[in-house]
Amino acid sequence: MSARAASRLDASGGPAGALAAAGVALRAEDLIALRRLALSAEADPILAALPGGFVTRRRGHGQEVADVRDYVAGDDIRHLDRGATARRGSLHVRQFQEDRDRVTLLVADMRPAMLWGTRRAFRSVAVAEALALIGWRAVEEGGRVGLLAIGSGAPEAVPPRGRTRGMLEVIGGLVRAHSAALQRAAGGAETDPELSRSLSRIERLAPRGAEVVIASGFDTPGPDLGECLGDLARTRVPRLVRIEDGGLAALPRGRYPIRLPDGSRRVVTGGGSATPEAGPIAGRPVLTLDAGETPEATARRIVAAFPRDREP
Repeated sequence: MSARAASRLDASGGPAGALAAAGVALRAEDLIALRRLALSAEADPILAALPGGFVTRRRGHGQEVADVRDYVAGDDIRHLDRGATARRGSLHVRQFQEDRDRVTLLVADMRPAMLWGTRRAFRSVAVAEALALIGWRAVEEGGRVGLLAIGSGAPEAVPPRGRTRGMLEVIGGLVRAHSAALQRAAGGAETDPELSRSLSRIERLAPRGAEVVIASGFDTPGPDLGECLGDLARTRVPRLVRIEDGGLAALPRGRYPIRLPDGSRRVVTGGGSATPEAGPIAGRPVLTLDAGETPEATARRIVAAFPRDREP
């Protein structure tokens, strides 16, 4: 069911408060309760959460030099130490102390295409849950978290802050952004802005070296999403989390009528054994989550994909 359909159901005498139903509305208390789940899930992670090439050790982003050593293939040439290279006649690079003041910017896609679901929850609700799980772990590790929630209207931004208070501000921003998105969709807003353009504010909120977690269905990405992510990766660490709805694969294979955003109708063939797309996005690895899965299962997948010690 979509937000627009829920609004029509409510207006036509159906169950009252359709937009306030579990899985449709986003409640702050539910996201706060995910703190316990985010921490307890580390005991039993799902090791096969990703197709590969995503989980690695964490890199230090500090500025203090810890050591100078011989250059080896694959080292970042920007870390070359000119003085040591000149004195010793061979390439040497600097190693830096890790900066423990880690910043994680959570980017939530609340565009109209995310406001639907066939099983447990809307994809937009699953976006908020996944980011809350990631955010709680980040602040527990001593980092700071911020938020950029994008939709068909003005974005909701929360500057990065640490501790529980910072995470509570992020949760407040998620709830406000989701509520506004539901109201806009109920009022007829069905056009998705291009994702690449909506990400333009990231650099204002996330300092250099910050981790940027983008949770989206990646609908209407825009022709320059790959370039946008490439520019972001030069100074920050992008992580992509794709939220799909696996309920479509559970439908019997057949022909189904659908209504497009422009009001036209079409019959499509779907269902059967199809599974959510798991390939990369713009050539970058992605963690794919199912909005129909329980928060417990999602938490275990996130623990496997976002270990405490990682680097891009």
